[in-house]
Amino acid sequence: MWHKIIKKIQHLLAANSRPVMMAQKRNFQRKKLVNTRISSSTFLDHKETLFLSDHVYIGHFNFIEASQNVFIGEGVQITNFVNITTHSSHHSIRLYGRHYAEFADKVAYVKGEIKIGAYTFVGPYSLIMPGATIGRGCVIAAYSLVKGSFPDYSIIAGSPAKVVGNTKNKDQEFLEKHPELRAYYYDK
Repeated sequence: MWHKIIKKIQHLLAANSRPVMMAQKRNFQRKKLVNTRISSSTFLDHKETLFLSDHVYIGHFNFIEASQNVFIGEGVQITNFVNITTHSSHHSIRLYGRHYAEFADKVAYVKGEIKIGAYTFVGPYSLIMPGATIGRGCVIAAYSLVKGSFPDYSIIAGSPAKVVGNTKNKDQEFLEKHPELRAYYYDK
């Protein structure tokens, strides 16, 4: 009981002070989580369709809109000032103009779930668009506009983002210098 009261006090204090990292003991579907942290300054919209895994880190000043489902895999790190959105009206608002609100199903209104694979790193100021699927072990460079599908171990950069490399190449350098890490690296 006391831990619930303390958590509520922490949330109240955090809302009125500097951002802090807060442990997320359960995901929004009530499944127990291990070592998942979310900043108090990150805005989560449609939490009920945001699916978090263990060991996730979501830093400061992010916006995650999950109305069409967002799946964040184990060990994903989302830095700061990242925008993840499962819908976009940027084309349809221009097409409909002042009549935009009159239509439920709009032409060019983009919707789609987002999947971010395990152990992916999302750099600051990135925008992940509706329908994006990012593979396991990827690195998304800062300021990237990510839409579409990207294979496992991609280095993703640009606006629009493209595959510019493979993280396995860099990983091999580290594994050669630190062979004791091989067992962890290949443990799926």
